[in-house]
Amino acid sequence: MATTTPDIATVADPAPAKQPTTKRAYPGALVVVEGIDGSGKSTQLYLLKRWLEIGGYRIHFTEWNSSPLVKSATRRGKQRRLLTPTTFSLLHAADFADRCERQIMPLLHGGYLVLADRYIYTAFARDSARGCSPHWLRNLYSFAPTPDITFYFRAPLDVAVNRIVAGRPKLKYYEAGMDLGISLDRSESFRIFQERILNNYDQMVETDHFVLMDGTARVNKLQKLMRQIVGEKIALQQFAPKKK
Repeated sequence: MATTTPDIATVADPAPAKQPTTKRAYPGALVVVEGIDGSGKSTQLYLLKRWLEIGGYRIHFTEWNSSPLVKSATRRGKQRRLLTPTTFSLLHAADFADRCERQIMPLLHGGYLVLADRYIYTAFARDSARGCSPHWLRNLYSFAPTPDITFYFRAPLDVAVNRIVAGRPKLKYYEAGMDLGISLDRSESFRIFQERILNNYDQMVETDHFVLMDGTARVNKLQKLMRQIVGEKIALQQFAPKKK
């Protein structure tokens, strides 16, 4: 069955920075990037991060599945192929909860601009593609703060899959969705799994207020647009170094 591709949003000429309209319980701000593997999101967040670092802004970077507390358990489960969709989901939730409590929330309260490579929407897209209940997932992550901006980098399925397959000698077992029994061919399984994830992301564009970005656009064009949107939606001067 054919799926409808959301229109890629365009942004007008740069406008003066405005204060966020949503009131927060903390002085910091949270910027998130999402998208399937090969969408270009990590490259764009890295470029944004470097631009802000060079400018001396108070920032913190965090990425999915990076908590030292959980990472070793996840790695062992993958190596032994012991992870069911539910246990895999709960491990990721524990990882996120640890980073949220120890990094994200303290830094938001400390007045930092937090940049996240993948956020709770990764769980909503991936774990539901593995068969977990979307309602259960939403409830599981209900403690997470709402991002100020969620950039969704959308690339056509074939483009994204080809980028990943061309850059890796072999797809990993869980990465390819082999645990789901979709296909005996690892590349085909990966493609079907990513299609499911992509469809789930597309369904969240409006409900979760994603800023849609064209993952096939030139890197420099996307970065310029990303900086422009951040400048319009977040008062960056509050994160700038104090003048002596």
